[in-house]
Amino acid sequence: MFEFLEAIRDFTETGGQVLLIIGTLIFVMWLLIIERVLYVFVGHRQLKKECVAKWNARTDKSSWYAEQIRQMVISRVTIRFNTSIPVIQALVALCPLLGLMGTVTGMIEVFDGMAMLGSGNARAMASGVSKATIPTMAGMVGALSGVFASAWLARKAKVEKTHIEDALSLDH
Repeated sequence: MFEFLEAIRDFTETGGQVLLIIGTLIFVMWLLIIERVLYVFVGHRQLKKECVAKWNARTDKSSWYAEQIRQMVISRVTIRFNTSIPVIQALVALCPLLGLMGTVTGMIEVFDGMAMLGSGNARAMASGVSKATIPTMAGMVGALSGVFASAWLARKAKVEKTHIEDALSLDH
């Protein structure tokens, strides 16, 4: 465990302080993704069963009031399903931007070092450029890992909305 924490510390020192922000952002994003996936497979199924059972227990399924109640139930189920998806999508979009910020701050450090030393030492510049590009890589990895999950969740939300609309049929 100590070696793992030391490796994280070394990686953070290599990439700068922006990596801590990116790492925290990715951690929060994946907590939200895992929560939504658990909701899809556990909580949503239960809610859907309850809504369909309540709808099927209704005697009036053809009036204007029944249609309004149906729309309300569909809206509530959809809202519950989509709870964290916009936040996840925002965090996915924020990852590469923070990576870019890390790159810019790293390059500023490289140029400051060159200005202080007054030389174009290639070895010193290479370590600085490496430090500048690591946050970009971390931001891209975070965004790529989250974009697939958020796209799956958004697609699943649309499919589940269609399923609940089909399950709550109106009698005409």
